[in-house]
Amino acid sequence: MDLFSSVRELHGVGPARAAQLEKLGIRTLYDLLAFFPRDYEDRTNPVTIAQLQPGVPACFRAMVVSQPVLRRIGGGRDITKLIVADETGKLTLSYFNQPYVKNQLHYGESYYFYGALQPEHGMQMANPAHDPADRPGAVTNRLLPVYSLTAGLSNRLMTQCVQQALTFAAELLPEILPEQVRREYDLCGVTEAYTTVHQPPDWPALQRARKRLVFEEFFIFSAGLAVLRASRTELSAEPYAADCMQGFYAALPFRLTGAQQRAIDQILQDLTSGHVMNRLVQGDVGSGKTMVAAAACFCAVRNGRQAAFMAPTEILAEQHARTLTQLLGPLGVRVLLLTGSRTAAQKRAAREQLASGEAQLVVGTHALLSETVVFRDLGLVVADEQHRFGVAQRTKLTEKGRSPHLLVMSATPIPRTLALIAYGDLDVSVIGELPPGRRPVETFLVSEALRERLNGFIRRQCSEGHQVYVVCPAVEESEDGVLRSAEAWAQTLQQSVFPDLRVGLLHGKMKSAEKDAALAAFSAGETDILVATTVVEVGVDVPNATLMVIENAERFGLSQLHQLRGRVGRGSAQSYCVLVSGTKNEETKKRLQALCKTTDGFKIAEQDLALRGPGDFFGSRQHGLPLLKVASLQMDLETLRDAQQAAAAVIQTADSLNAPELAPLKARVEALFTRQEVSLN
Repeated sequence: MDLFSSVRELHGVGPARAAQLEKLGIRTLYDLLAFFPRDYEDRTNPVTIAQLQPGVPACFRAMVVSQPVLRRIGGGRDITKLIVADETGKLTLSYFNQPYVKNQLHYGESYYFYGALQPEHGMQMANPAHDPADRPGAVTNRLLPVYSLTAGLSNRLMTQCVQQALTFAAELLPEILPEQVRREYDLCGVTEAYTTVHQPPDWPALQRARKRLVFEEFFIFSAGLAVLRASRTELSAEPYAADCMQGFYAALPFRLTGAQQRAIDQILQDLTSGHVMNRLVQGDVGSGKTMVAAAACFCAVRNGRQAAFMAPTEILAEQHARTLTQLLGPLGVRVLLLTGSRTAAQKRAAREQLASGEAQLVVGTHALLSETVVFRDLGLVVADEQHRFGVAQRTKLTEKGRSPHLLVMSATPIPRTLALIAYGDLDVSVIGELPPGRRPVETFLVSEALRERLNGFIRRQCSEGHQVYVVCPAVEESEDGVLRSAEAWAQTLQQSVFPDLRVGLLHGKMKSAEKDAALAAFSAGETDILVATTVVEVGVDVPNATLMVIENAERFGLSQLHQLRGRVGRGSAQSYCVLVSGTKNEETKKRLQALCKTTDGFKIAEQDLALRGPGDFFGSRQHGLPLLKVASLQMDLETLRDAQQAAAAVIQTADSLNAPELAPLKARVEALFTRQEVSLN
């Protein structure tokens, strides 16, 4: 047998069992070894019967004080009952459909048991595991691994399969980490790590094994990012001249913030370096990222190159096109709009202008990716709301030019710790302050009991000539009637609550043209109240919108709530965000109240990471996060930093992982980044 032998080679694994394992992604012995336990049952410290807690599994020693009694209970089932006791109390044990237990547990003898009290039945326990007290086995003095299983597979069976795989293949596991790295960071070898994590003798050994596996996960990903960064840095590009920017600064209708200026300076340094730029501009909602992108576009155009600005929606592309035309048009920059809804004649004219070079800056949607769109000399690609685009999409656009620079923008504040791994291949510029004149959005948490007051507040905002967003977590009603439906709520508001106002509707199941029309009507002031799902999270700026009402706010993460809140406060008038929640959970209330206390997106993101984990920031694999089997971005930050440092040192001294001793590492890196939609070539 070898690592990639089929699990069918194992004793007791036939076609049916192999099919069950395959549902878990387990086909080979290596797959089985890499299928790590999700938890462990601690059977190392026995307690007394008096110390047992309902629903909490525990190990205890007790004597059988009644003869086990076996009886039929109907339906072809049977039950074996007995009483056990220690110096602190008695306990009734029930074994269902295990008649052999009657001959295993003997009156007057002591055993170790492992199980949990049934909360509804007092001092009773069903089907506990057991070992003779004088011959401890599976029950006592061990940590028992618990696996995430599918129907038909038991934890006991999985343990038996893993034990066989360890016997046959553990010594064949390739060593990913260089010996010097293992010594420097005091890490155990790969065989010891895999064996211990499946068969831990004690907690210290398990922690040591886990540390090694966590380090390895981070190390592989960090090495891949280091290779990417190195390969991109090596890509040469014609250096831009930066002395063309004075006209840009003079034309600005306002002064840039210090953070905006620093970001522009970093971009100009990239553009003039002679190497291809790969930079992320990360800023809070309303921080002025578009102005920073405009500066980059202006520099590219003034250096005789074309720029492409890609937005995720047509309505957002149109907004950017208007902003950039107003700003750069007077400076002689020809701005072009290219979206799917343009007429055939408009698209044809746009393509001709791009091919000839007449159009210097194009703003568009996915339409820019069409094979019919050809640039004369594309020198800069800007991707707005970068999490809405996959790596492959951005790559497709950059391939339309000769080594064009790449600038991606995100309005999702990401904790620095998370950015280390999510954007490790990009240089990051952070815009951490808002433009002057922007007033913080006042945020309130209210219950359903204040609905009438809230409706009055909505009406007051509309009577003053302002507009209101109402966000619901679902398009349709939930089966339990708890979730507020966008469709039903829009109908209720229009027919019963605000019949004299104009209520619009926006959700993800609408056709693109319908969504764009709903946003356009709201933007133009033709709608007073826009009821929407989270599809409005990335939308147009409507300075006249001063109130955001979020229904069932407990259903959202803090970062998403902050993103939604950023739809208001775009103008000079005071704006408000009202979180409506009927939650009785005190922790949830504290979480929502935290949003009311700060408008700093980065502080909120740190809190959200601690409370909900990284899933709230990224929705799919293409967004840059690896699937971590062992590591935790919340718990293992120190190990992450160590692994990144170690990987950077290895890449510096090695020829981009081409050293023979790094072959196992290179194979793992390539496998991971193939799944991540990233090329290492």
